Amino acid sequence: MYKSTLAFAVAVGVLAQQANAAGFVEDSKLSLSSRTMYFDHDDRDTGSGSSRESGQGFKLDYISGFTEGVVGFGVDAQALWGIHLDGGKGHHPNTSNFFPSDTDGSAVSQWGRFGANAKARFSKTEAHFGSALAPNLPILVSNDGRLLPQTFEGGTIQSKEIDSLTLNAGQLTHAMGRASSNRTGLSVAGASQDSNKFQFAGGDWKVTKDLTLQYYYSNLEDFYKQHFLGLVHVYPIAEDQSFKTDLRYFDSSSDGKNGETGYAFNNNNGYAKNTGEVDNKTWSAMFTYTLGGHAFLLGHQQIGDDGGFVWMNQGNVRKDGTTDTSLEGAAGASFYLFTDSMINQFARAGENTTFGQYSYDFARLGVPGLKTSISYLRGDDIRNQSGNGSYNEWERDARIDYVIQEGTFKGLGTSLRHGVYRGSGEAGADVDQTRLIFNYTYSFM
Repeated sequence: MYKSTLAFAVAVGVLAQQANAAGFVEDSKLSLSSRTMYFDHDDRDTGSGSSRESGQGFKLDYISGFTEGVVGFGVDAQALWGIHLDGGKGHHPNTSNFFPSDTDGSAVSQWGRFGANAKARFSKTEAHFGSALAPNLPILVSNDGRLLPQTFEGGTIQSKEIDSLTLNAGQLTHAMGRASSNRTGLSVAGASQDSNKFQFAGGDWKVTKDLTLQYYYSNLEDFYKQHFLGLVHVYPIAEDQSFKTDLRYFDSSSDGKNGETGYAFNNNNGYAKNTGEVDNKTWSAMFTYTLGGHAFLLGHQQIGDDGGFVWMNQGNVRKDGTTDTSLEGAAGASFYLFTDSMINQFARAGENTTFGQYSYDFARLGVPGLKTSISYLRGDDIRNQSGNGSYNEWERDARIDYVIQEGTFKGLGTSLRHGVYRGSGEAGADVDQTRLIFNYTYSFM
């Protein structure tokens, strides 16, 4: 039994005595989210990584209010259930992270998990402890790109005691993958060992209503240390026009056993000055001009020459630290770079990526809820593993989203996305990918 589950049971026992306290029940929320998804991943080179599958996901969320008193207490709980609808014979590769794999390599018929958090609030500070944490911070972004979301186990604290300043800190110990019923240790892609300590701290300072500054520090024990600096500024040109500047800088370095057997980072299959060790500086800048329903985005990103960008991604690491290419759905993670796109990441050593996007909100034409976008990314100067040459890659993504605004099916959302990735040299396989998603959330209270 997980420690977080025990903590949750204790919390429920304490709160049972205060269940009628104002706020705990009155401010509670219960909702059921449904996601139906068709996923077509076409490996254009060998076909060995291709998949064509569909599934149904359900997410039941209970979020309580807080009990009365100087310190208020509450609980959050989450139940997740994934159902395999169809994959077609031979269309579920053993390395798929869309569905868990059964012992024979086929997709399991269903999977699920339960998570819960105990929480406390004092003044404008909240602490959460449990196994249903979903951080969305520059140094860690919980992934929600498949049927079910990725979640983490540990504790976090957020404080807004000082006006215009939001402080975040925490320690995480395990992760639950987006296509997994189980938890794993914390690791990076390509490593065969894990860690049970990811610590972070930092904050967002809203200097003015248009300018926000950010700093965060994180440490995945025995893998990496990472500093982040960010700046976001929105310049209002006119009532219907604005210009947004978003600057981001990461400085990542080796920690503890990183580089030793089992703790080595594969540098996204690229060059590393010191084999297996984290050594990277990355900066990126994005500028967005908005005019009415139109948004034009242009940006550039530079990955340092000494090694690829690093982020937390368990990959195929088991709970006991060993690896298995058929491990159920632990892989798949997001990170806070503009180039974390539909298929590729553009995060290899030396990579210079220029990217652009155009989007339009059809509410301006009298069709609220309808949005569309198309983007293009090209990465050049990628250092090959020997460091003696370079290669390039590009990706083109398009999507259209619509959310019904009124009537019986109000809130039902549909998203159609298509991506094309091509690379040269040591880049990954050429891929075409299509996703069709239907989302709906019903609130009971």
